[in-house]
Amino acid sequence: MEQHDAQPDAPAPSSPAASPEGTAPSGGSNMRMIAIAATAIALLGISIPFVWQPSAESNPVAAMADVTPAASHGASEESASCMADAKPANFNFTYKNLDGKDVSLSSYKGKVVLLNFWATWCGPCKAEIPAFVELQQQYGDKLAIVGFSVDDTAEQARAFAEQYKINYPILLGEGKEELQEAYGPIWGIPASFLISKDGLVCRKHLGIAPKSVFDKEIAALM
Repeated sequence: MEQHDAQPDAPAPSSPAASPEGTAPSGGSNMRMIAIAATAIALLGISIPFVWQPSAESNPVAAMADVTPAASHGASEESASCMADAKPANFNFTYKNLDGKDVSLSSYKGKVVLLNFWATWCGPCKAEIPAFVELQQQYGDKLAIVGFSVDDTAEQARAFAEQYKINYPILLGEGKEELQEAYGPIWGIPASFLISKDGLVCRKHLGIAPKSVFDKEIAALM
């Protein structure tokens, strides 16, 4: 699940105002409305508080140290690189990158792919990114980390990528939700999907997860 600034396992709320009365939210607004609703539910059942401190902006790695993944599927299968019920990944999507060029997900077939759903307004998403940068450096061309920004503009995502020195491709969802639906249901962000070289969704992390978990799972698929 996406995480709210006040919880480790709750999705981060959106900042834009709600849709006018009588108008159904769409695209990114719909994702944010779902995130807010999920946060309210999580507050009732989660007893370990997580307060996103202002210092987390400048030191996201430290902030991440005290966070537990909201839901990690298949992580208990220590001897298996893939979940027993792993399903084929859907690569039939094309999105713009930060340079405005069309990029097809199918171009990453044959590599281990870490598909991460995130947004610049999501505090817990920010906490994961330094680990992703390190993992991309560590595995090089053998790993394709793909950051899917659910509703940021190119300008917002580009500024963020420069600030965090992101070294992997960012694709822009621009409020469209077909990719979330193909890999979901995804009720909040961050959400990450680890895809094997033969195109199976081997691991799912619905919520924040530490670098050590991703590292172990990536290595098992190499």
